[in-house]
Amino acid sequence: MTELPRLWHEFVEANPQFADEVPEVEPFGDTPEMADDLARLVLEGTKRATASPVEEGVAPEDAHWVMLDGRGEAVAVLHTHEIRIGRLDSVDEAFAWDEGEGDRTRDWWLDAHRGFFRRRLPHVTDFDALPTVFERFTVVWPPTLAD
Repeated sequence: MTELPRLWHEFVEANPQFADEVPEVEPFGDTPEMADDLARLVLEGTKRATASPVEEGVAPEDAHWVMLDGRGEAVAVLHTHEIRIGRLDSVDEAFAWDEGEGDRTRDWWLDAHRGFFRRRLPHVTDFDALPTVFERFTVVWPPTLAD
C-alpha cells in the first residue's frame, strides 16, 4: 500500500476515532488539469458531489478519502455521506448543481459525463443506461476548509 499523506495523519491526530480507517487517496478527473480544476471547486465550496461508473468500484458510505490535486499532492480529506446507484441519466437537477461543474444544470452535467465516461469506458455503447455511483461528500480537513 502507498504511504498515506501527512494530511490524513493530521486529520487522524485530531480525530483519533478514525485511526483504523484506511482512506482511498485519489484525484478527481483523468488529467492533472482536470484534477486541479475540480479540486479548486471543492476547496471553494462549490463542488460537494461526484459520480463514477459502478464498474470502477463503489465507495462505502460514511467513509473518508483524501483528495489529490493535479500534482498528486493531498489537499483535503473528504467524507462520503450519501451514495446512490442508478443509471447515468437518472441524475437530477439537484445533484448536477451539487457537482458544481459547468453551468450546474442537468443537461450540461449529462453531456460532460457522457464524454468523460466515453474516454474511460470505450467498450460501453449506451452511456445513459450506465450503472453510476452518485456520491455526496463534505470536506472535513483541513479545519479551515471544513464544512
